[in-house]
Amino acid sequence: MEKENNIALSSAGTSRVRQRKRSNEVIPEPSKPNGGTLLVDDRNKYKSMWIQTYSTVWMIGGFALVVYMGHLYITAMVVVIQIFMAKELFNLLRKGHEDEHLPGFRLLNWHFFFTAMLFVYGRLLSQPLVNSVTPEKFLYQFVSSLIKYQMAICYFLYIAGFMWFILTLKKNMYKYQFRQYAWTHMILIVVFTQSSFTVANIFEGIFWFLLPASLIVINDIFAYVVGFFFGRTPLIKLSPKKTWEGFIGASVTTMISAFVLANILGQFQWLTCPRKDLSTGWLQCDPGPLFKREYYTLPGWISQWFPWKEISILPVQWHALCLGLFASIIAPFGGFFASGFKRAFKIKDFGDSIPGHGGITDRMDCQSFIVREGISVEMILDQVLTKLTFEEQQTLLTKLGQILQDRLGHS
Repeated sequence: MEKENNIALSSAGTSRVRQRKRSNEVIPEPSKPNGGTLLVDDRNKYKSMWIQTYSTVWMIGGFALVVYMGHLYITAMVVVIQIFMAKELFNLLRKGHEDEHLPGFRLLNWHFFFTAMLFVYGRLLSQPLVNSVTPEKFLYQFVSSLIKYQMAICYFLYIAGFMWFILTLKKNMYKYQFRQYAWTHMILIVVFTQSSFTVANIFEGIFWFLLPASLIVINDIFAYVVGFFFGRTPLIKLSPKKTWEGFIGASVTTMISAFVLANILGQFQWLTCPRKDLSTGWLQCDPGPLFKREYYTLPGWISQWFPWKEISILPVQWHALCLGLFASIIAPFGGFFASGFKRAFKIKDFGDSIPGHGGITDRMDCQSFIVREGISVEMILDQVLTKLTFEEQQTLLTKLGQILQDRLGHS
């Protein structure tokens, strides 16, 4: 009997050892993406693909509708995106149990945010705002005065926020409050640096906003599609799903799309004309030299094989190739930055604003910003009428007359 018990205990122990060995055995995992097999072999990715495809279609449709409505609606879209970006970033390092002891502390963050918004957009939209009101109205004088003292207003709003912050400091919470104060200013730099150029591009012509944004979308989509079906070689450790095949395929596609899109978009005046006021409606203007066709005669050996003897190209198409190159090489680093940022703070996504795509901040890739510098007679006259007093205008007229008389005398 005792021998049988020993045998039973021995067999039980042996079975436990075997189970323990089995539990310690490394179970072979299915091949991961970017490994030795193609990404398409990972069946779990198809669900994610359909979610991203569905949300992408809705985003592109909504974006096209906003662009069709004009400059003001595009600017409003940028402002809304900014607010969502700021909200996501404000919440990133937020601690609910700390905020419970600081009533009104979150409101201080938004005070700094809207002060920065007034500073940035006040400078960008000052001239279009003045052009939108007539000199006979009281509103014109009010707007002129508001623009004239805009810097002072923003300065005192910031000082008020600074004093507000000092008065809300509480014992045992200094470190958290100063960390949030620094984080708020970092958010303002990240959000408003790129958006200020974006808004400036919109009023220089929707073309300069739409083309770079479209190239970013095209590059992002084809990097995903090519990487999905042909991706094999990892590109960067920060984004394990990014592959060299997707990067190269997206680059070629983006360059071709840039050349073709510039030709298509450059034919519409309502996309190329700059907006000088805050009115709505389509624009008509004399297209600049970048949007006037140039004709090139093809070599004779080409005309023997093809029916074309010459081709017409918009000069802006050569600029578009540079934008395409920028979008192909530099823009993906915006996504890499977001990936590294998420890993640094151990979060999956910035937010749930865009299903299947992460938060708004995660989609703000680097864009090409082109602000064309130009000064016209109308712009100078507007500055003289809005910035100078009547006496200063008379002095300017007198000095300008003397300078012109001297030049005529020397000539």
